Amino acid sequence: MKSIVDIVEKKPWFGWFLYLGTLAGVFAIGLLAASIFERRQESFRVQAVSPIADWEPRNEVWGKNYPREHESFLATSKTDFASKHAGSATRDVLAEHPEYVVLWAGYPFSRDYKQARGHYYAIKDIRDTLRTTVPLPGTCWTCKSPDVPRVMKDMGAEAFYRAKWSDLGGEIANPIGCQDCHDPKTMNLRITRPALAEAMARRGEDINKATHQQMRSLVCAQCHVEYYFKGKEAKYLTFPWDKGFTAEEMEEYYDGIEFTDWTHALSRAPMLKAQHPDYELFMTGVHAQRGVSCADCHMPYRSEGGLKFTSHHLASPLQNVSASCGVCHRESEATLVRDVNARQDRVRELQALAEDALCHAHIEAKTAWDAGAKEEEMKPVLQLLRKAQWRWDWVTAANGVGFHSPLEAARVLGNSIQKAEQARREVAIVLARYNVQLPVPMPDISTKLKAQTYIGLDMPAIEAEKAKFLRDVVPVWDAQARERESKLPAHDRTQSNY
Repeated sequence: MKSIVDIVEKKPWFGWFLYLGTLAGVFAIGLLAASIFERRQESFRVQAVSPIADWEPRNEVWGKNYPREHESFLATSKTDFASKHAGSATRDVLAEHPEYVVLWAGYPFSRDYKQARGHYYAIKDIRDTLRTTVPLPGTCWTCKSPDVPRVMKDMGAEAFYRAKWSDLGGEIANPIGCQDCHDPKTMNLRITRPALAEAMARRGEDINKATHQQMRSLVCAQCHVEYYFKGKEAKYLTFPWDKGFTAEEMEEYYDGIEFTDWTHALSRAPMLKAQHPDYELFMTGVHAQRGVSCADCHMPYRSEGGLKFTSHHLASPLQNVSASCGVCHRESEATLVRDVNARQDRVRELQALAEDALCHAHIEAKTAWDAGAKEEEMKPVLQLLRKAQWRWDWVTAANGVGFHSPLEAARVLGNSIQKAEQARREVAIVLARYNVQLPVPMPDISTKLKAQTYIGLDMPAIEAEKAKFLRDVVPVWDAQARERESKLPAHDRTQSNY
């Protein structure tokens, strides 16, 4: 057998190959060792932090141990970014689209509906909205605060849901934050709301077996989903996923239990109100199919002082295209923004067509009732209205103007338009029986106030009631929260929640 020396003497190039290969191998081992050392140092950093209580709700307490993540979270307080269709800037959606008032007639969304701001404002916005002037269950606090898991633990989930929203205001004070998604001992992602785990279990899936990458979406899916309150008195938070994630599958679930969110004040249709099915729409899109998580786009990695960490400035990817989209896509930022806008423009075009058809259909149905129409005559119209508006709302209520799955959004909106126009044809037959001349005159709903007046809302009275609530009730809640937190371990407050 030839020795390596013999080979090198006869083939000098082999010696150089062996030499360079050895250098490369040593270099690779060095990189691996450095990576292991860095990860060990990171684990020491996690283990060496000041202890955090199991249900610590105050984000600033966590921030003492994780200042970079906390500082980036505080950026969710900024409301100065507006993309073409969304962003963190405050937008009065009803003012921009007065027809929504008619579509939600008889439901609190017809009073007030604004573009969602950052997580930083979760408590303030639910307190301020005119939608919370009506009696609500405790369930409505579920996604608003890291105080919720503590209160759920103390009361039990069923008692929490069943309680009055107004009775829990003094317990819920801190905005969405660290404890909602992280285990304070390990910093691992965890599920803190039972509804998600319960929904997955009904589908035969064990959420405890989810991978880390899956968890980077599932922690978001605790809240960014469609849901309903199960039981007339229980108000138990439930995700309608038993049959699947699509609009049709969730509709089948609701139809099977004969569930209705409200009866439309004009058409008398038994309506479904979509909440914000972001996760469900996302799951039908190409990003989910490629294994991309919510955090990959909405919480991109940052480097600071040689340390890589996840930004907790949860925001539109369009606010930081290079860090979000640019990780995978090689097109220029201008091209990527143009592509996003183009897809959202097309979804918005379809939304507008659906809204126009639905608005006419509801008002035409009201005209039929006023003319003396009977329930049996109107039943097909009302069922079509329910189906058409559910599909429109399923896309419209989701954040992102359809971008999480543009093809699915367009498909669902196309079905909405078809069913809305079919409802109009059916109601036209009824109107003809009662000698009502077509087309039915449309009221002036060109502004939010005009539309609200048309559907019978007394906005000055509603606004006065909210002003009284903010003046008399909220200060009491804040005092109760301060008293409770004064008994917790001392800390240097870096922000005020009150």
